[in-house]
Amino acid sequence: MKWILILFGALAVLVLLVAMIGSRLPREHVASRTMRLRRTPQEVWAALTQATASSSVPVDVVEQDPPRSQVTRVKDSEKNFGGTWTIVIAPTPDGATLTITENGWVANPIFRFVSRFVIGHHASMDGILKQVAATLNEQAVLTGE
Repeated sequence: MKWILILFGALAVLVLLVAMIGSRLPREHVASRTMRLRRTPQEVWAALTQATASSSVPVDVVEQDPPRSQVTRVKDSEKNFGGTWTIVIAPTPDGATLTITENGWVANPIFRFVSRFVIGHHASMDGILKQVAATLNEQAVLTGE
């Protein structure tokens, strides 16, 4: 019985510590990733729209200029996090670059801690970019902060 109380006490302290650290983190964040591809912007656009269609996050398309850019915003029905993704596909001499920039926010301090230190603000972007690379039979080499 004593060990159970110690375990629950330690867990409570851990949750409190995570909440305190999370409450000191900024609510808003900016994160960006870029990937170079040996494909045309049109091919990249097709793979990107296929990858983003499978996303479980409800978004509205705010702006769209195929095959160059797209801006999406998380729907207001999502209360725990939100923001925009600005997606830019730029032609290069040997293909195209695909850049996703997230201007986001996380409401709950515990989720803010997890988003920053456990999952990372880049996790969703990295997943989409890796899907695009796989669809185009390319290696996903990601850069950005």
